[in-house]
Amino acid sequence: MDASVLTEVVSLEKRLLDPGCRADAACLRGLLHPDFLEYGASGRVWTRDGVLQGLAADPTLAGTGVDFAATPLADDVMLVTFRLTGGQHTSLRSSVWVRSEDGQWRVRFHQGTPTA
Repeated sequence: MDASVLTEVVSLEKRLLDPGCRADAACLRGLLHPDFLEYGASGRVWTRDGVLQGLAADPTLAGTGVDFAATPLADDVMLVTFRLTGGQHTSLRSSVWVRSEDGQWRVRFHQGTPTA
């Protein structure tokens, strides 16, 4: 897979961590797949609508994303992993991104796992 695609998807993942995008429902809708699902580090399960509502109320992020890596799983599927450090907890994060028919990458699944 072309390295520019790996860079693009990591850039989109980082955009989801940006408070400006997190506070902007249009930005989030453009990045979250309609069937988005998240297993949060808290144990909570989030849908796309839940994320949109939750981040509208509080777009802040407790921590900084580091050690980003992208791994192709198929032609139109990418796994992005990173660590969220700082704040009260550190967590390992993984996202599955899919490229839609219009060529846009959207995150389909995300999981946060707390670390000691």
